[in-house]
Amino acid sequence: MEPRYDTLFYDGRCPLCAREIRTLRKLQDGNLIFADIHEQHGNNPLVPDHEDLLRRLHLMTPSGDWVTGLHANVRAWSHTTVGFLFKPLLWPLVFPIASRIYENWADRRYERKYACAIGANDHGHQP
Repeated sequence: MEPRYDTLFYDGRCPLCAREIRTLRKLQDGNLIFADIHEQHGNNPLVPDHEDLLRRLHLMTPSGDWVTGLHANVRAWSHTTVGFLFKPLLWPLVFPIASRIYENWADRRYERKYACAIGANDHGHQP
């Protein structure tokens, strides 16, 4: 039997991400599974590495295909009654701009988190 659930991998240590996931959990239709990347153990060859998961939102489809970035966000929200509001982000004239905004935001979020962790470790403090 083929699984019918999408699995959304998210950064549970990011306050903004955690807030969005709380909202998605409340609104979703029951066909979306949530996986905090910090709770993933082992080296599963089917799952991207930890750094890739931190850099971009990842969603695994029931067939095992991976959707990332803005596409993953839109697909996750499609499991809610307000998902139609996100679909225009994928329109041909909107997608290049929306994708660039998402990519820039994701890069800044990752760099701030990574820089903070390195700076804290250099001073002997935990992030």
